[in-house]
Amino acid sequence: MNEAAWATLAIVLGAIVLFASERIRIDVIALGVLVLLAGLGLVTPAEALAGFSNEATVTVAAMFALSLGIERSGALEPLARLLSRIRRPWLLTLALMLAIAPMGAFVKNIALVATFLPLALRVCARTHTSPARVLLPMAYAAQMGGVCTLIGTSSNLLADSLAQKHGLSPFGVFEFTPMGALLAVVGIGYLMLVGRWLLPRDIHPQAMPESDIGKYVTELRIKPTSPLVGQSIADARLGETWGVYPLELLRGKTHLWSPRSQRLEADDVLLVRGDWEKIEELRKRADLELDPENHYGHERGEARVLVELLLRPDSTIEGYTLDELDFPRNHGAIALAIQRRGQVLREQLRDTRLAGGDVLLMLADEDALSALRGDERFVVLSEREDTRRTPRRAIAAIAIMTAVVLCSGLHWLPIPVAAIAGAVAMAAAGCFGRKDLYEGMDWKIVVVLAAILPLGTAVESSGLSRTVVDLGMNALGAHGPLAALLLVYLLTALLTELMGHNPSVVLMAGIAISIAHSVGADPRPFVIAVAFAAATSFATPVGYPTNTMVYYAGGYRFTDFMKVGIPLIALFCALSMVLIPHFWPLTS
Repeated sequence: MNEAAWATLAIVLGAIVLFASERIRIDVIALGVLVLLAGLGLVTPAEALAGFSNEATVTVAAMFALSLGIERSGALEPLARLLSRIRRPWLLTLALMLAIAPMGAFVKNIALVATFLPLALRVCARTHTSPARVLLPMAYAAQMGGVCTLIGTSSNLLADSLAQKHGLSPFGVFEFTPMGALLAVVGIGYLMLVGRWLLPRDIHPQAMPESDIGKYVTELRIKPTSPLVGQSIADARLGETWGVYPLELLRGKTHLWSPRSQRLEADDVLLVRGDWEKIEELRKRADLELDPENHYGHERGEARVLVELLLRPDSTIEGYTLDELDFPRNHGAIALAIQRRGQVLREQLRDTRLAGGDVLLMLADEDALSALRGDERFVVLSEREDTRRTPRRAIAAIAIMTAVVLCSGLHWLPIPVAAIAGAVAMAAAGCFGRKDLYEGMDWKIVVVLAAILPLGTAVESSGLSRTVVDLGMNALGAHGPLAALLLVYLLTALLTELMGHNPSVVLMAGIAISIAHSVGADPRPFVIAVAFAAATSFATPVGYPTNTMVYYAGGYRFTDFMKVGIPLIALFCALSMVLIPHFWPLTS
């Protein structure tokens, strides 16, 4: 390999490591890759910026806007109300998958999971069932639906764009549907007959001491009239008596050493951890007050609604503190407590830096609750009906989305034009507010798409693609096109679990087409293999955003995804080796 190929390989490996580590935001990694490629002269300035005008990038941004309109207009709420009547968890699991999979072909799957997640949690609580029995199949069904159409997931659009760049004809909107529908039916059958027995039946806090699902950290201020004044924390036996465990003792701005031996004084603040009901009972019995409520509660009047907010993975406010976000001023709500899976927080709430999957317990009035429901950065777990959503807007959103699908599917308009026109129509119909479009867009994904596309250009122009193809051909020997197709599928699936679905498509699309030419096969089936393998990431909680969302909410372990997801990937791979050549013959 030449120097350019070695430099490109180093960038690729570095990107894979960074994507897999999750230490840096994915959009920052993608922009860093772009800067390195341009700075080292591996791509020209025009090639470096081409991703921002690429059809796939524009279409994905417009489809995000359409999904936002569907979600904000309340179009999904009638179905959610219908599903909420189900009492049996297994039936809820099946109903959710049957509802979400078809909608996932047209609606952003993160929006679907965010809409139905509170519903699933409420039904599980009502039937005393572990959410782990329901949430993982729901997330998988959203992915299965996404591969059924060209516009169902960003990786499909990206694969189509890269295929056209290599001279292939564009894919139709419904060209993926027959195979995608068959895989979805088989996948749902597997999850109901086999996968559900591999999921954890119960999640016991004592078996998971580091996560303790449902445990919140909050601050309790000791009032002068409290019976705790003058006692030490050890003497008060808060853990043994109330099930609430002190973590720190704060006196003014000072963290006191050996807090268990300190005598408590009026206005001391205890940083405590426990179930919210037990914290509330201790607060009332020991004459304490919630310090965040005491500090902020009079700025916005009486906040009456207690809500739980799940911070979405890769939210734009990750890394910010509650003090920096200033919820009372900017959101009209008060953060009372915080829960983080796998960690025991020991900082004051206002100094705690938020991370994806954190659950915030908030006090909010009705206006603030409505705004929080419409905020793309959160999932409201304690959900109430939003009476201000009108049927007219929901009907308009559904009609506009249907028109976009028909216009693009029947080739009346190019997909990007149809999607942009639909987004404009939804804005005009009031399906989302004036600020919703910009605040609710998943700009990180758009930036990742635009910034990572030049990496595929560098892989090919540097000769790295040719080297990888030669290595693959040497490994395959004379086993033919089907073995080459299997190699492409497995390699794409592996890269997807490590670095996400869009970067894996960028790396593999050109390589797959080159491998197809090397074995004398039609490249289209190989691009299909890349698209399907990238869009069905089941083996880890980090391979796809919907997996990450249910990972936190369902209390799963990493190994739960592997136990259920790896057999499902193997099943999809085996079926794809039969179905892809059937629908797209390997040789013309």
